[in-house]
Amino acid sequence: MNFKQLGINEEIVNLLKKSGITEATPVQEQSIPLIKQGKDVIAEAQTGTGKTLAFLLPIIENISLTNNSVQALIISPTRELAIQITEEAKKLKEAKDIKILAAYGGKDVGSQVKKLQGNIHLVIATPGRLIDHIERGTVDLSTLKTLVLDEADQLLFMGFKNEVDTIMSKAPKKRQILCFSATMDSQVKKLAYRYMVDPSIITVTKEEEITLDSIKQFVVETTDRKKQDALCAALAEDNPFMSIIFCRTKRRADELEMGLSRRGIKTEKLHSDIPQAKRERIMRSFRKADIQYLIATDVASRGLDVSGVTHIYNYDIPETAEIYIHRIGRTGRAGEAGYTCMFIDPKNQKILDEIESKIKFKIPRRELNI
Repeated sequence: MNFKQLGINEEIVNLLKKSGITEATPVQEQSIPLIKQGKDVIAEAQTGTGKTLAFLLPIIENISLTNNSVQALIISPTRELAIQITEEAKKLKEAKDIKILAAYGGKDVGSQVKKLQGNIHLVIATPGRLIDHIERGTVDLSTLKTLVLDEADQLLFMGFKNEVDTIMSKAPKKRQILCFSATMDSQVKKLAYRYMVDPSIITVTKEEEITLDSIKQFVVETTDRKKQDALCAALAEDNPFMSIIFCRTKRRADELEMGLSRRGIKTEKLHSDIPQAKRERIMRSFRKADIQYLIATDVASRGLDVSGVTHIYNYDIPETAEIYIHRIGRTGRAGEAGYTCMFIDPKNQKILDEIESKIKFKIPRRELNI
């Protein structure tokens, strides 16, 4: 189904066409009419299925340019994801001149407050920075019509439940709530139902399998001591065009960056201790394919929606099967082939079993010439 059939105005439809987007994805096709009608929606769909446009397009359609107050709010768990959503929204400004405020840590509060003195229609924010604005009296949610919890599972996983409660208490009792998530367990649903009225449930079935079908997966059995040697051997054999190397912690990412640097391998790293301005510079360079190897933690992974990533290396095995799927979903985008390689220590066997059970696939072992 095309976007005009879904009630999206012609200016936006033409703008999407310029970007090569002509047909709606399943989650967009199911979500857009419901959101335009003002219904509460819980949507579960894997990474890379077009969730951002599924809520951005109808929100922008519903914004009134004659009402100079905050009409829509999108809450994101990470700065990277907030930046990504903001970039998508700013592209659509060309078709409808809505005023957007991006409120996330690392940006100068003073300049954000100054911008807020103008007319803001849409706020895209991380929980902490938004609450900061609310407490300063620089953001007023009393006129809010639509509130989006993006990656709701991560908002819970990263401990933002109290912040979400605070934000909800500042919004009108009558408002539309949209809850989008890659995974929707009972905790997420419980949170969502507390705030929602008779929500429509959208589940894009088997999207996970569709995503994984285009990705070649391998496991390298090694030890923690030999893991860096194994990674370097894989990088030398593969020579990836663009790759993300996932580490479990900031410390592990720092250690790996130093280790690879000593071997003459140039990398950049992305985690929450990197200053925001530098993180943005790194992401701009990565999107332009100026960076071949990007080391990242899971906190950063939700915002890494970058086309052209050919290889994902799980230097450290993820804590859950869901995180594994999120990580490897950074490659194999838009029908392109992807490649992933995970390095495991014998003590990781239990988590590996859980991952293989979840994806219903025995990941083949890879032998390296070390």
